[in-house]
Amino acid sequence: MNGTKALAIEEFCKSLGHAYIRFDYSGVGNSDGNLQECTVGRWRKDVLSIIDELAVGPQILVGSSLGGWLMLHAAIARPQKVVALIGIAAAVDGLVTKFNQLPVEVKKEIEMKGVWSMPSKYSEDGVYHIQYSFIKEAEHHCLLHSPVPVNCPVRLLHGMKDDIVPWQTSMQVADRVVSTDVDVILRKHSDHRMKEKADIQLLVYTIDDLIDKLSTVVN
Repeated sequence: MNGTKALAIEEFCKSLGHAYIRFDYSGVGNSDGNLQECTVGRWRKDVLSIIDELAVGPQILVGSSLGGWLMLHAAIARPQKVVALIGIAAAVDGLVTKFNQLPVEVKKEIEMKGVWSMPSKYSEDGVYHIQYSFIKEAEHHCLLHSPVPVNCPVRLLHGMKDDIVPWQTSMQVADRVVSTDVDVILRKHSDHRMKEKADIQLLVYTIDDLIDKLSTVVN
């Protein structure tokens, strides 16, 4: 909620007089909850509760990394309210895909231990400890194995230096969503977080363009 991209979107929306909502999922950032007890399914419910209880009118959803996966679920569940999506390094099916790519013996060891210690430069101690149960629950929310029933405009921004979610994932998402209004924008030197000045400008321009496009359609 207090990340560079979220604050930039807030500033942009304020400048145009647009309403906006930014929030952390349960167990993350400023939100209550135990991260070790959270699941993709619970975070999906978080998004839907925000849309149902707080959001007024048509919504453009912006999701970064895991949020890019969840925004697709929200668009599927609330097609009348979600009118456009912007994914930033969208990690659709990401952890499940990474897990399935591990050698069989490694996966068996993780299953026995009940936890996957995945190295990451974005973690303070250099590793993320992911519960095996989290991976198994996440399998129920994978989307890229079949057409994704999202019909609204979709914009997918991705850095080609992303070492967490390969940029090819955005290409897969673009191929799978049934919407015909889909753009993939790749930035050659951007990493997973896409928070440099040029990345933020691209994000803001993309939001602005979608607002103009949707306003024209409404009018």
